[in-house]
Amino acid sequence: MQSDINDSSPKGYFVSISIIGLLFFIFGFVTWLNGSLIPFLKIACELNQAEAYLVSLAFYISYTVMALPMSAVLIKTGYKNGMVLGLLAMAVGALIFIPAAHTRIYPIFLFGLFVMGAGLTILQTASNPYVVVIGPRKSAAVRIGFMGVANKAAGIFSPLIFTALMLQGIDKYSNASLGVLNGVDRAAALDQLANRLVLPYILMAVILVLLAGMIKLSPLPEINNADEGNASGSGPERTSILQFPQLVLGAIALFFYIGVEVMAGDTIGMYGRSLGISFFGKLTSYTMAFMVLGYLVGIATIPRIIKQETALIISAALGFIVSLCVLFTSPMNTGISTALLSWLGVSPIPDSVFFVAILGFANAMVWPTIWPLALDGLGKFTERGSAILVMAIAGGATIPPLYGLLSDTHSPQLSYWILLPCYLVIFLYAIKGHKVKSWRQTAITGK
Repeated sequence: MQSDINDSSPKGYFVSISIIGLLFFIFGFVTWLNGSLIPFLKIACELNQAEAYLVSLAFYISYTVMALPMSAVLIKTGYKNGMVLGLLAMAVGALIFIPAAHTRIYPIFLFGLFVMGAGLTILQTASNPYVVVIGPRKSAAVRIGFMGVANKAAGIFSPLIFTALMLQGIDKYSNASLGVLNGVDRAAALDQLANRLVLPYILMAVILVLLAGMIKLSPLPEINNADEGNASGSGPERTSILQFPQLVLGAIALFFYIGVEVMAGDTIGMYGRSLGISFFGKLTSYTMAFMVLGYLVGIATIPRIIKQETALIISAALGFIVSLCVLFTSPMNTGISTALLSWLGVSPIPDSVFFVAILGFANAMVWPTIWPLALDGLGKFTERGSAILVMAIAGGATIPPLYGLLSDTHSPQLSYWILLPCYLVIFLYAIKGHKVKSWRQTAITGK
């Protein structure tokens, strides 16, 4: 695959990869706030479990709705200007939180999240192809792994910052404390809680606008995939993005992967709160810390020790095993986390919650390995292929809300069974799906 970015000097490469790394940090900071925002809005807007997980639905469904339009925008504006538009859209979404907080009208919060997700859609559609084509494809997973470290490092910090700013004194907003208040006092207390969001989201909007200006003035080069000719690499010319089975099947695998990734990060806080954990707002940081660890292991081993395909197989199998541990370990005992984390001075958590966090380690290298496998050989279809893969982020809009519905009627712990078929789909793509290069190959030979 040829692109302008491959011809850059070492200095230009460093500048480009640093800018993309900063954008991935922004992705992570905004995205993984949701894990703390869900229990916060559940209290402030007086929601049940299923309603609270509409945060995930509103945020991630925008990827499906906006991915193809955003790919068309990128074709018109170029990647760099598209990134600027994405950051500005995110700033608008952050500002929508101001009237939402003042009124405590939940649909306005959801609309703000949708707009922020739309901004992230164009950023994701633009930035992931950069990382894939900036160097040799066999090491693309390593570069995406570095981006993942930036993304999940932000995911560690954002819940901690949110907890420090938003969740101080949250005990006075417990069901028992609010239950003794009359209607007027209860509403006033919840209004005060919701208004804590105003200043942080104003600051977020300002930072996003400044970043948009920085990207506009940066020397970030454009990707040029238009001259690659026959994207299939052999056989007749491909005329449609749907003629690439490795992409379509990869998008399906990513759909289920994003579902389990979001569940590991966004449901752990609510699950911890249901078990009486007082610092539930920080629990997403546990998941993100394990994801960072997983990325570092992947960076150290791919491709020197294991291939991208092998890493994906291991990740899917490990995710399945850890999911079983979530289902069948104690929600009361803290022995495992105490044994493994006490030397770090980290607060122990129930074993089943701890295994939800460990899912972060299993998940870490799934996204970095699926992207290069799915985009392999797309050539001039890379932009549209990237958009298809970004649309798969809708898994985060579908599977966590389904978990919320199950949690309202069944045990929150046992509702994690929906993780199992998701990891099975990822495993099938890892062992076979990415090898399929034509639908005829699938239908006739089965190979």
